[in-house]
Parts: sequence; C-alpha cells; structure tokens
Amino acid sequence: MKFSNFFIPTLKESPSDVKMRSHDLMIRSGMIRQETSGIYSWMPLGYRVLKKIIDKVEQLHDENGINQMLMPTIQSSDIWRISNRYDTYGKEMLRIIDRNDKDLLYGPTNEEMITAIGKQYIKSYKNLPRKFYHIQTKFRDEIRPRFGVMRAREFIMKDAYSFDIDSDNGEKTYCEFFKLYIKLFNQLGIPVIPVRAPSGEIGGNLSHEFHLIVSSGESEIFLDTKLLDQSFENFELNQILNLDSYTDDYYKEIENKNYFEKFRSIELGHIFLFGTKYSSSFNFNVDSENGKLIPYMGSYGIGISRIPAAAIEMSNDNKGIIWPKALSPFSIHLINVNIDDSECSEFCEKFYTEIKERNIDIIYDDRNERPGKKFSDADLIGIPLQVICGNSFKKDREISILKRSNKDQIDIGVGKAIEKIIEMIGCNE
Repeated sequence: MKFSNFFIPTLKESPSDVKMRSHDLMIRSGMIRQETSGIYSWMPLGYRVLKKIIDKVEQLHDENGINQMLMPTIQSSDIWRISNRYDTYGKEMLRIIDRNDKDLLYGPTNEEMITAIGKQYIKSYKNLPRKFYHIQTKFRDEIRPRFGVMRAREFIMKDAYSFDIDSDNGEKTYCEFFKLYIKLFNQLGIPVIPVRAPSGEIGGNLSHEFHLIVSSGESEIFLDTKLLDQSFENFELNQILNLDSYTDDYYKEIENKNYFEKFRSIELGHIFLFGTKYSSSFNFNVDSENGKLIPYMGSYGIGISRIPAAAIEMSNDNKGIIWPKALSPFSIHLINVNIDDSECSEFCEKFYTEIKERNIDIIYDDRNERPGKKFSDADLIGIPLQVICGNSFKKDREISILKRSNKDQIDIGVGKAIEKIIEMIGCNE
C-alpha cells in the first residue's frame, strides 16, 4: 500500500481528554476516531490490526473443529426472561422497543440465544459435543466509558459456546479452550497470565480470565510469581484448577496470602463453565441410551477490539507505537527521503513491487513531505522494520534498515537488501 492511496490521518498533538497511552497513540496514529462517548470508528490502519487478530482467531478455532457462525446483535427479551437475566443483568443492557411494542435488546452476550439454537437442533447425545463461535459487535451501556477502546460501549468480541454430555466432558472442553487461548495470545505476541475469577452474572463455578500484565492496566491480579515463567499451553485440568492466580475480587476469599504479589493488568479473555444453568432453564434435553440428559455448557470470550490497545500499552515509547510482529498492520515501512530524485524513486518503486510480489505487507511513504514528517509518522505508526532510501543511496548505493523496537540500524547494498529484510522479518520480534 502506498501512503498516497492509504488514509492515515496522523496528528502531531495529543488530544486533551485522553488518560491512557494507547488511547492517545491510537487517535494520533489515525487508527480510530471517536464518534461519541465510548463509540469509535476503526480507520483503515486500525482495521488492518483488527483483521490480523480476527484472521488468527478464525484460523485456530477452525483448526480445532469449532464451528463459526453469526448470531444477530439485536435479541428478543423473551429468551432472556427464560434465563431470568432480563431483569437482573443491570443497566449495562441497552433495551429498545420496536414499532410493534416488542421488547428487544442489544445483546451483551449470547448464552441465551445459543441455548435456544441448541434446543431446536441438537436432539441426541450422538450430536455432542458441539462447539460454536462467532465474532460480533456487542453493546454494553457502560456508565463511564473510558480509556478509548479499552472500555467502550460498542466493541468487537469473539464468543464461543460448547455443549457436552456431562460435567467430565464439559471440563475436558473447558481445558481445551484454556489451552487454545494461551496458544492464541502467544501467537499474537501477547504474554497473558490466566487467573481464577468469579463467574458473576453468567453463572457456573469455574471461570478464568486472561490478563496482560502492564503497569497502566485498570485491573488488579494476585499471583504466585513462579507463574511468570510458566508456559500454560500444555496444562492439564488439575493444573488449571490449582493455579495460584486470582482476580482481585476472587483473591479476597483466599486464606493464605503470604506468597502472592499484586500486579496491574488488562483483561483480554474470560472463559466459563456453567453446567446446566441455561440448558435447564430452556428445558433443553437430548435423547441418550439411558433416557434424557441435559447438556453441559461453557462459554469462552475474547475482547477482540481490546487487544490492539493492550498491545500498545505493553509496547510503546515517547515517539509512538512499537508493534509486535503478529499485530503490526504492515511488516515493512519504506521511506523515500528523496522523492524528487528519479533514481531513488525508481529504486523505491521497484523495491515496493518486489516485496509485494513476495506477499509481504509493506507501506511505502511516497508523499512529497519533508523527511522529518515522514520519520515522525513512521515512529508513531510503529511498523517493526523501517527501510530508508536516503543520502547513502546516491553516494554508496546503500539503504538503511531500522528496527523500530530498539533503533538498531543496518546499512546494506541495494542488491542484498530484500534477502536481508526477509531474514530479519523471520526473526524480528
């Protein structure tokens, strides 16, 4: 993509009302635009990051046999009255009345709807287990939307749901999602810590949240610091159940608190095993060899639109964003310092074309702007590798390759540049 064709409305000055670094940088880099309190447009640069996350989520869920679907945003109040959550959920639920005086709502979650779907179509134990997921815009009427997309009223969420024949199989599925989430966040370059959490309004007696430890986080977690060196991806159920890590409200119930340390963090995912709470309410049962059985259910959520902000809180400096490789909107940022020089521009065009032909994401700053503006925008946007065609090109037929993370610079002849960059992309963190 060329800058001249790609809309990136960068800002030099920070907005006056932002409180988190991620909020500031997302607005200044042109990733998002606030439309009203807690509601944002995702601009082209920001949407590319969202797409990277969504693509990875879809890939891993599909590989694990989890059926993708799409449920509607607007739901009938009837199914929420069956579960008795319509009156208890609270003011975060946005309720509406249509022209026929029917009570509707913007679904904050989908336990009721997926249960109604399961009841209609799943009739036999032979149809179990079943796992579904969708990626959907959610709306929760937050009393104080703040911190940009970190706590918005409208947001993008991945929620998954499982149906099993009994509690043992339900726990097995729960364990599978736990490990899937660890794998997902690892591949996104976000080292989360799983912590025990109360189930809250959703219900059940088994629940974990997935937190990124950052000093600017809005949450508090408590954990045995030995867990900081753990890989969690191969944990079995007994290890998951005995994790010495807790949310702040769960921690209050722990008796021996001597070896726990407190950390600030950002919650990015939450999983629940709530058994037959919803299937019983809906009178959802299936045929089995021993008569009827009530399916055992679980729910598994990820805040898709929170992840870019969390990644920025994790990795930034005084100049801008420092993207992890997996989340960066582009892999390479090509900067033509001498746009009026025909040789330099010819090389940049050729380089840009060859990189694209290798299916590598590249943005080419072909603007007729002063070098300082180009460099400051490059640092603000935070692409992992900056490739600079400047004075050394004319003098020595060299270009500069700059790592955004630490500003390490390599000057290399143009004939070796592409292969060197491909090598660096492979090992760049």
